[in-house]
Amino acid sequence: MSTKRFLTVALLLMAPLTAGGQSGGTGPGVPRTPWGDPNLQGVWDYWTFTPLERPKEFAAKAVLTEQEAVQYAERLRDLAIGSAATRPRSGDPGAYSQETWTDRTRARALTQTSIIVDPPDGKLPPMTEEAKRRAAAHDAGGGRPVRKRSDGIGLGGPEDRGLSERCILGFSTGPPMLPGGYNNNIQVFQSPTHVAILLEMNHDVRIVPLDGRRHLPGHVRQWMGDSRGRWEGDTLVVETTNFTDKTASFSGRVGATGFELGSAEHLRLIERFTRTSAGALMYEFTVDDPSTFTKPFTGRLPMSANEGKVYEYACHEGNYGLLNILAGARAAERKAPK
Repeated sequence: MSTKRFLTVALLLMAPLTAGGQSGGTGPGVPRTPWGDPNLQGVWDYWTFTPLERPKEFAAKAVLTEQEAVQYAERLRDLAIGSAATRPRSGDPGAYSQETWTDRTRARALTQTSIIVDPPDGKLPPMTEEAKRRAAAHDAGGGRPVRKRSDGIGLGGPEDRGLSERCILGFSTGPPMLPGGYNNNIQVFQSPTHVAILLEMNHDVRIVPLDGRRHLPGHVRQWMGDSRGRWEGDTLVVETTNFTDKTASFSGRVGATGFELGSAEHLRLIERFTRTSAGALMYEFTVDDPSTFTKPFTGRLPMSANEGKVYEYACHEGNYGLLNILAGARAAERKAPK
């Protein structure tokens, strides 16, 4: 049995032991665990059309009315579905159907006009001069400071391809988590000493100790960092460090385009989870990386309860794409003039 499946089975077995006793709460209808902590357990959906940064059309408007948010989401949904339906094929069958496979059929947008809420303009802060130099070196062909999640940099071998192509990391699940085209769900499990966060995209499990232990030594680096949690009132605060320099400081997707900024070697990420009602979980993150950004920035994203299940994201099973890409490159090399 793989490590991921073992963890998943263990968590599913743990769930019935921690799901009961939901009396009291942080507000009307907010449940608590039998040991008194706010109950964050369940499946949570974080899909929204609201962009990471504030669009130009809302430059002077941080908040929409409910009606404006509905109209904005419907417009973006119609654009997403329409562009997929009218795309010229030219013999290319295309990728996933927007209407069948993605969350873009769900016209959902927040009243806030960007996920970023600080700085107040809803924009990412400028990158540092060092981060700009590294990005320029990449653009000039001088080597890549980090591996992109969404696509690769060459055809020499598997290591040249992107992390999401190799099923190492998802392209939208961070941390921090940002909405992508599909698989916008997490499932949370709790015990008195740990919280586990199961990510639908790539089926990773983040285990967060709550017992006050120290972070791993600085030389121990992990793809998703090293997380430690604590309760501040009724908010779960998760601090993550020890990211590897093989990933970006901040990455995600804007529409169909992936972005990766800086190196995560010095990243300190603070996430906050607050259950605000029986059907809502507020998620907030602060990215603090002085080697990449000139100042920290914060995003906020409400999650809604999902009565469905998180199904296994079997990324490698039956995935012949990477094998065929590399085999095609070897065939082209054999045919090339000597």
